[in-house]
Amino acid sequence: MTTSLHQKIVSRTELQRRVANWRSAGERVTLANGCFDLLHVGHVRYLHAARELGGKLIVAVNADASVRGLKGEGRPIMPAEERAEILASLEDVDAVVVFPEEDVRAIIREIRPDFHAKGTDYTAESVPERDEVQACGGRVVVVGDPKNHSATEIIRSRLEPRKS
Repeated sequence: MTTSLHQKIVSRTELQRRVANWRSAGERVTLANGCFDLLHVGHVRYLHAARELGGKLIVAVNADASVRGLKGEGRPIMPAEERAEILASLEDVDAVVVFPEEDVRAIIREIRPDFHAKGTDYTAESVPERDEVQACGGRVVVVGDPKNHSATEIIRSRLEPRKS
């Protein structure tokens, strides 16, 4: 792993320090989150659209145990450290943090993002952390292209027998 990638993957404490520095420099902060198991074009479009909200983009990645809880046994396909490294390699991403909780409410309280970007499989009203974002003074924004891509569907299509 190169030094620059390593510097993008941060602890929660380091993330709070960076956010404070970014804010003191006048930057806005956007938080995106997800499992990001088998990065696909839908993920890339989601993160690019989140970045276009302006400021710094933080990506919170579910830890392995929380991915298993959300997606079931056999997941994640790749460990959190590898998923974080792949995300850190993307130009649109300024910081990556791995979180063990089921959702990002604690991170929202810790960094108080200006925007919480969610993919188009949500509406602004259906985002589970919506109330927390609003309580911290932020706004939920749905970004990205239509939900036509899914790691779960990619995996399922590769495991099902092909029809001749």
